[in-house]
Amino acid sequence: MIDLAVCIDAPGWSALGPEFTDEISLAAALEPLVEATVSAGAGPGAAIEPGRPAELSIVFADDATVQRLNRDYRGKDAPTNVLSFALTEAEEPDFPGAPLVLGDVVLALETVLAEAARDNKAAVDHARHLVVHGILHLLGHDHMTDAEAEAMERVETVVLARFGIADPYSDSPDSLPHPA
Repeated sequence: MIDLAVCIDAPGWSALGPEFTDEISLAAALEPLVEATVSAGAGPGAAIEPGRPAELSIVFADDATVQRLNRDYRGKDAPTNVLSFALTEAEEPDFPGAPLVLGDVVLALETVLAEAARDNKAAVDHARHLVVHGILHLLGHDHMTDAEAEAMERVETVVLARFGIADPYSDSPDSLPHPA
């Protein structure tokens, strides 16, 4: 069970579709994708025991906000498509059954739209891909080496395929991955 908090912090996100017009609708639309990602992606940094509740938030921001966060927390004074801020700790919860707080995922509107246009992808699908990508970072996945990148991309493409979203790493926009 995932307790999902969604914040639409930039008005332009509504251009992606009706579910992006309010936070309640967006949380409801993203919940199955989030649950599937957490189920498929428990990685090396944050194993989630079956049945343990978890919490995470997703912020739909603009490039200026993401650039500020990227500068302040990563030392990179430029916007990027998605940032993940993991809040998991190795310590046991304060009480039995306490949720595992995974952290925050923050997307940058203008960068998401520009990348989708550049790659001839539906912006809503690109945003969903970045949500999956960001959550996988919260779960301990990374792409610093080729092997890490391949493992992370494999999980991403399998999860996205469950929702009819083409493989974001394929040259063909209609390509769906074959589940592993």
